[in-house]
Amino acid sequence: MNAKYTEDSIKTLEWREHIRKRPGMYIGKLGTGSSYDDGIYILLKEVIDNSVDEFVMGFGRKIEVQLKDGNLSVRDYGRGIPLGKLVDVASKMNTGAKYDSKVFKKAVGLNGVGIKAVNALSEKFKISAFREGQSKQVLFEQGFLKDETDLISTNQRNGTLVEFCPDKAVFGDYNYQTEYIAEQLRNYVFLNSGLTIELNGKKFFSRHGLCDLLENKMNQEPLYPIIHLSNGDIEIALTHAPKYGEEYYAFVNGQYTPQGGTHLTAFKESIARTIKEFYQKGFEGSDVRTSIVSAISLKVEDPVFESQTKTKLGCKDMGPKGPTIRTYVNDFIKHKLDDYLHKHPETAETLLKKIQSNERERKAISGIQKVARERAKKVSLHNKKLRDCRVHLNTNHEKRLESSIFITEGDSASGSITKARNVNTQAVFSLKGKPMNSFGKTKALVYENEEFNLLQAALNIEEGIENLRYRNVIIATDADVDGMHIRLLLITFFLQFFPDLIKNGNLYILQTPLFRVRNKKETLYAYTEEEKDKAVRKLKDKPEVTRFKGLGEISPDEFKYFITDGLKLEQVKLTKQDKVKEMLRFYMGKNSPDRQDFIVENLRSYEEITD
Repeated sequence: MNAKYTEDSIKTLEWREHIRKRPGMYIGKLGTGSSYDDGIYILLKEVIDNSVDEFVMGFGRKIEVQLKDGNLSVRDYGRGIPLGKLVDVASKMNTGAKYDSKVFKKAVGLNGVGIKAVNALSEKFKISAFREGQSKQVLFEQGFLKDETDLISTNQRNGTLVEFCPDKAVFGDYNYQTEYIAEQLRNYVFLNSGLTIELNGKKFFSRHGLCDLLENKMNQEPLYPIIHLSNGDIEIALTHAPKYGEEYYAFVNGQYTPQGGTHLTAFKESIARTIKEFYQKGFEGSDVRTSIVSAISLKVEDPVFESQTKTKLGCKDMGPKGPTIRTYVNDFIKHKLDDYLHKHPETAETLLKKIQSNERERKAISGIQKVARERAKKVSLHNKKLRDCRVHLNTNHEKRLESSIFITEGDSASGSITKARNVNTQAVFSLKGKPMNSFGKTKALVYENEEFNLLQAALNIEEGIENLRYRNVIIATDADVDGMHIRLLLITFFLQFFPDLIKNGNLYILQTPLFRVRNKKETLYAYTEEEKDKAVRKLKDKPEVTRFKGLGEISPDEFKYFITDGLKLEQVKLTKQDKVKEMLRFYMGKNSPDRQDFIVENLRSYEEITD
């Protein structure tokens, strides 16, 4: 290499330059808005966090959020930022009031960084403060100060207004999904009983905290009434559902921590220990927790997170002079949960039966599991069904946000993706024919069926989806009847045995074009008949139209665009309204006449519309 390492190689970036050059350090992945953890939602979170901190300190019971044409505004009715420091708060790193624990105790915002990241990554960023009859406004563009008003009189109530539009020079083409914002706001009100948040006039409010949160998240009836316990600094809610897996929602100072941390580890340990001691039985911890749906919210003084995006709690103590988080959580659960189970014998009886059922199933499949794991190792070595990437489970969280695995069928399709993929971040798993219909089967099927056994081994979800090897699990099949059937069979498998994979937003469908329309000068791709007709009209001069019958017909050179810059993904979503058991029974069960009637009726409706 000819590059010389000299004094000129050392660069010092201004605050806005550093944020724009390394946005991942501040907001995680960028994304296009198709995933709930994309950067544009983190920007909104950083703004709302400050408003929620005002509420927590007893100022302002209402927050108004407006979304219009990609522009967001957040108005709170807290104390309002001190007017003389408005510019500093928005544009000087490590500047803020959160260092003063008397003014902001147990706050979410900690480092004086978040609002600056929003400023630097926004095309336009305007912040206004209203304080005791006076107001001030400051306007920035891409972090550069453009306008600053003098102090003026106002009759507006105290508080702060932040208006911003994420910069397309950073994020590219993006779209806010209203349902992701709504879910974000629901979490805030569940964690802050008494707080009202409005989104374009729609109100979000909660009276019962984490109990409301679980009821909102669950799309199956709980096996027993939700257990809801709290005191000043800790709140928990839990039940069990007729499903596989473990489902946790963990929060610290109102901050959702999807990667968990010390508080969630303590919670899991304490739940298992307390329940085993209550029944005086030596249950396995996994048998106690299988099928659990639960949430914990903890308030910690000066919490330490493992990154600016605050997805995982790293500190071990409740505060500088407080007990350890493990001790605090365990003592609370040991006394409160034990007391609850003694007072509610019907719940205790139902819970015992569920744990015993989990134990019987685990023992029944333990022998099968051992044989299957050995078989998986041998088969994967010889057949090379998994072509791994370099970024996966063993790398840090920020890098793993970029990782994906494509689940595809057939040698030609998997070959095209394998040749076109980014070997650093994209893995490929090749199915052999159609998977079996897993509806109504027990989890033993996962180990008895070779394809499903190898698939779960590739994803590393044998012990639960918290060990998921890749951030994005992408089903990549042909857009024909067989391809659609494979999609449905795979989704059924995940819904049956790993529903949290879908609930957590990890499962996607790869969208590939149906048509290529080109002339000598230009090539366009169309995903629908309508897009094809539009492309033909645009190119004129009798363009050549190619209909892709399968993924294998798309050359690796073309495919590279569809899984990189031109990647289009449709997220598989699950809402409270989707009753999983009933939905699977209808679409995948043995009710052919009902399903046939449904198809006929909808076909008639379609024909009426298109005639």
